[in-house]
Amino acid sequence: MQCSRLSQTDFDRLTLGAKVLEADSHGAKVYLLGDGNIFKVFRRKRLISSALLRPYSQRFIDNAMRLAELGFPTLEVISHHKLPLPGRTAVLYRPLPGETLLRLSRDAGFSWDDHLPQLIELIRRMHRSGIYFRSLHLGNVVQTPEGPLGLIDVADMRFLRGPLPVRMVRRNIQHMARYIEREEQARQFPLAQFQAALANG
Repeated sequence: MQCSRLSQTDFDRLTLGAKVLEADSHGAKVYLLGDGNIFKVFRRKRLISSALLRPYSQRFIDNAMRLAELGFPTLEVISHHKLPLPGRTAVLYRPLPGETLLRLSRDAGFSWDDHLPQLIELIRRMHRSGIYFRSLHLGNVVQTPEGPLGLIDVADMRFLRGPLPVRMVRRNIQHMARYIEREEQARQFPLAQFQAALANG
């Protein structure tokens, strides 16, 4: 997908009235636009880095396209832009319809008995497909209206030619476990059952 330059005027027009979903000390990072689409800003963190040749926004786009090719529900990229500020690019995309498992898990009456088998099967399928998702956590897994689970925030991802080796599977499970503990989900989430199921393939 071609990366087009977005002027400051066009940027201001696009984000006018948008809801900021995520920000850091450098400013807004993710905007929810009035039409329901998402505008995500990427910043190169170091002056000299691999992002000079392949920006994080391009990785985000490539990963979303690869996931779709493999049959995993994910976001749909609309356009790719270079922004006026040095080292900044952005992606406009249609979000994946549905709710994250993190948000659903906070609803009254939610039970992991109804969702854990599907989550385990999604992650098994990812690992068999050679997908290593460093940012794998409940906030990046979406329950779609059609039923299947999908993936979002996909910039931090690698695709191997074959299934993930055991050490990478273990590392991915550890990332997920640390996130669950950090988000204070450990008492609710059946972590031991989750880890045992994935460790056994």
